[in-house]
Amino acid sequence: MLCGAMLAPPSAQAQAQIDHVVKRTDRWLQVFVNSSAMRRIVPVDVLLPADTNTPNPTLYLLDGNGAQESAGQSTWTLKTDAVEFFADKPVTVVLPVGGGGSFYTNWLRDDPQLGHNQWETFLTRELPPLIDAEFHGNGANAVAGISMGGQAAMTLAFRHPDLYRSVGSYSGCLFTGGIGQAYVRGAVADRGGDADNMWGKATDPQWSAHDVSDHADGLRGKALYMSAALGVPGSTDKTFDAELGWPFNEAAAIAIEKVAHDCTLAFGAKLRLEKIPATVQKYLIGTHSWPYWQRPLHDSWPVLAGGLGLG
Repeated sequence: MLCGAMLAPPSAQAQAQIDHVVKRTDRWLQVFVNSSAMRRIVPVDVLLPADTNTPNPTLYLLDGNGAQESAGQSTWTLKTDAVEFFADKPVTVVLPVGGGGSFYTNWLRDDPQLGHNQWETFLTRELPPLIDAEFHGNGANAVAGISMGGQAAMTLAFRHPDLYRSVGSYSGCLFTGGIGQAYVRGAVADRGGDADNMWGKATDPQWSAHDVSDHADGLRGKALYMSAALGVPGSTDKTFDAELGWPFNEAAAIAIEKVAHDCTLAFGAKLRLEKIPATVQKYLIGTHSWPYWQRPLHDSWPVLAGGLGLG
């Protein structure tokens, strides 16, 4: 039984079906899932392992705040070498398309701009059994993401401790109190949403219910990887690319990464105090932008793979 009862509970009758599949390549599918929880068809990119006859684990790789369904694919496949990187890995990779500003969580209320969001139910109850049945999964799962998706990955992991064995956060802020709440609210507002519709007013208990730092013990026993950079610009920032949304300029990318860096190190210290093992990687160069997230994806793979039994 999955443990995720700290929110207004997900639908007890969560169901999903595959509506149709578009083949990009023999190993890269876009699967359109008819979700009862989301009340719509949700596209997800699926990267298949070379051997689909043998049961394989699954990695759920979450996008950042700039994710746009209109882009037609996950930003991971647009901005990194994820397709090539996982080509020789014995893992099925599932990448939701869109979800910017949603924090991949169940919202308390529909939002005038961001609509109906019940991502937690979709990602934890509807999608895993469907993926396992359709793509020969073995029931072992990992979840990782960047920025908004990194916070969401850690949150989903502590709220559903029986579902995930490995967790990764790249440039995520793992607090929802104080500066962490300001960080989350700013991201939601940047996409035109109102975070009160997500987890309520500032003092609503739902903020604490989704605060990884308040529930770190739910991560105990998992393979954990966290990374962030100092916010120092590198060579790629000379041609800063903000075409996919938040942040809109280099100054914002520097400031946001500095916050993510401080959050990551503070949470790493908390884990050490609680004697919860984790790999915490600090990069000297990097802003809050896509050129700097391919490296941590590569660097985290041995940790994620080890938790999935692939080490």
